[in-house]
Amino acid sequence: MPNTFGHIYRATTFGESHGGGVGVVIDGCPPGFNLDLRAVQQWLNRRRPGQSKLSSPRQEKDQVECLSGLESGVTLGTPIALFVRNEDQRPGDYQDMNTVFRPSHADYTTFAKYGVKAASGGGRASARETIGRVAAAAVAEQILQAKLPQFRCVAYVDSVKGVKAVIDDPTAVTRDDVESHALRCPDVKSREQLEAIITSAQQAGDTVGGTITCVISGVPVGLGEPVFDKLEADLAKAMLSLPASKGFEIGLGFAATELYGSQHNDAFTIKDGSVRTVTNRSGGTQGGISNGESIYFRVAFKPVSTIFKEQDTVDSDGKQVKLKPKAGRHDPCVLPRAVPMVEAMALLVIMDHWLRQGTISQFASHS
Repeated sequence: MPNTFGHIYRATTFGESHGGGVGVVIDGCPPGFNLDLRAVQQWLNRRRPGQSKLSSPRQEKDQVECLSGLESGVTLGTPIALFVRNEDQRPGDYQDMNTVFRPSHADYTTFAKYGVKAASGGGRASARETIGRVAAAAVAEQILQAKLPQFRCVAYVDSVKGVKAVIDDPTAVTRDDVESHALRCPDVKSREQLEAIITSAQQAGDTVGGTITCVISGVPVGLGEPVFDKLEADLAKAMLSLPASKGFEIGLGFAATELYGSQHNDAFTIKDGSVRTVTNRSGGTQGGISNGESIYFRVAFKPVSTIFKEQDTVDSDGKQVKLKPKAGRHDPCVLPRAVPMVEAMALLVIMDHWLRQGTISQFASHS
């Protein structure tokens, strides 16, 4: 069961939703960097449940502990182990679902593949696993911002159940704009309507989905590989590895299929002595490699699978049964808490490719 993401900067996550805790082991972090664990904690605070009425009421402090890899706050170049204890786990909430396959969850496929499933909260399939990803990304962001002063990665909710927010300039959105409201949508005018959609579904025992946009600026030219490890391909894999994610598009994405090549091509120009593009319909990559423009993409998230309505399903004995959860704490919409998760996976990809490009550059400089 692979649990590691990355080539040079490698994040291996561990733990289950209702076990003793969750965390990550980071390999490949450069030595000699002053790491601020308070910044890591701030990231985990953004991801944790119980933040507002729009998220799961599960109460977790998600307090990070560093078990290895630091000496007086400085990275040693050895594996960094970050751990978060589960404090509000309630496996008993899932007792009546031990043998039942919950619709659209990982229960059936996991059982079919391994012959066993974690009934409590979905185990590794739970969004709680993303704590390790977020912690590893919080480390990566500190290094990237120190080495690339113009580097920024900001994601935000841009639609809920088909109702879109209006963002005139995605590149101008700041993390402060996003974090100023529990919905994590920077469009002040749309927030009330979008929040009402989520609240209405929650009151009906249902859930809704939507989309998140992510913009990465200050990325140097040359990140990404030309064939299988294209930058956008790795971003797509990263995003689609997130719980509840169902779609990915970069640049104009599917809208590009409605254009002629003459309408879609990004013309080159010289600006401040550098090669730039006049437009950015490609979304910051060409040929799988970053071109120096802002990288922007969208991720689609389905409605959360756990609903408090009766559903048809089967159990592990192959019997047709009815299922209606009697307990459990779940997000009515994953989007607000998925924003830092999207940023996290983007940071892991960029960090890994930046280190890979550094290796290529060092080799080239000595050839």
